[in-house]
Amino acid sequence: MKTYKKLGERKIIEVIQSRLDIMPKMPIPFGDDVSAYDVGNGNLAVLKTDMLVDKTDVPPSMSLWQAARKAVVMNVSDFAAKGAKPLVILVSLGLPRKLTRKDIEEIGEGLNAGARGYNAYIIGGDTNEASDLLISLSLFGIAKKNLLMLRSGAKPGDLAAVTGFFGKTSAGLKILIDCLKAPQKIRKTLVESVLMPHARLKEGLALSRTRAITASIDSSDGLAWSLYEIAKASNVGFLINRLPTAKEVERFATINELDPLELTLYGGEEYELVLTVKPRLWKKAEKAVEKVGGKLLPIGKVTAEKLVLLEIDGERRVIEPRGWEHFKSVRI
Repeated sequence: MKTYKKLGERKIIEVIQSRLDIMPKMPIPFGDDVSAYDVGNGNLAVLKTDMLVDKTDVPPSMSLWQAARKAVVMNVSDFAAKGAKPLVILVSLGLPRKLTRKDIEEIGEGLNAGARGYNAYIIGGDTNEASDLLISLSLFGIAKKNLLMLRSGAKPGDLAAVTGFFGKTSAGLKILIDCLKAPQKIRKTLVESVLMPHARLKEGLALSRTRAITASIDSSDGLAWSLYEIAKASNVGFLINRLPTAKEVERFATINELDPLELTLYGGEEYELVLTVKPRLWKKAEKAVEKVGGKLLPIGKVTAEKLVLLEIDGERRVIEPRGWEHFKSVRI
């Protein structure tokens, strides 16, 4: 019999879902970034829960304040991917006995900073004793049904895009965990990406209003896996011809003799949005993102051929379907 470690997070979810009765007329199917309930008049109550665990989600040098804030960012990022605004948050805390009053205060301040950074409020929750620090959040918001961006609408010919450059968190974790070296200026940027992540909520909300987006996902499990998730949900493929590698990552990879492609595609926790865009509305989407202070970077196109390919210097290769997965993964 397979143990949970051999199954992995995605198979565990699949097993549990197979034992559940499916709610009739679910507005958002199982497997997307958020869940929803139809409250009528074209509105959806949007819900999300995600859990931060000290052992797997808190790297060395991350303070309790930063960890608590990150727990909020993790959840808000999924709302951003759907173009939904979070309004209120419930928090459940599992607290080890070793924590001091100062530690608890730091967690509370980090949670509040995270929530208020996205104009949401924490309105309640629960606490219990645990062997490891657990911060589990449940978000609630309201969204127009016809503006929600799902994973399942990509069409061949659509443009593939992202809201930022990739690889910084992969590199930052190698600095924090593996003690790899980098010049101070680059090190600061890479480590900061791990300790102080940001959800692309403004970008997601702006893009949803353009109606230019056919599919969208949060990239917290890595760029490669995000592309595969959209491909699976939309029954399409991708041809990626502009890899969005951060310049700091290219330098870091050279210094430490690492593959920048590996850092770019197979890391995680970037909290960027991975999107498909109607070609005729590209300029509209691009301007909407720029208006809120962001960038929309083209990386390729959607294809009818159900493969996820990378093209470099005219040569094509398959992007492997891997990324971060709880119970299975180790940091690259």
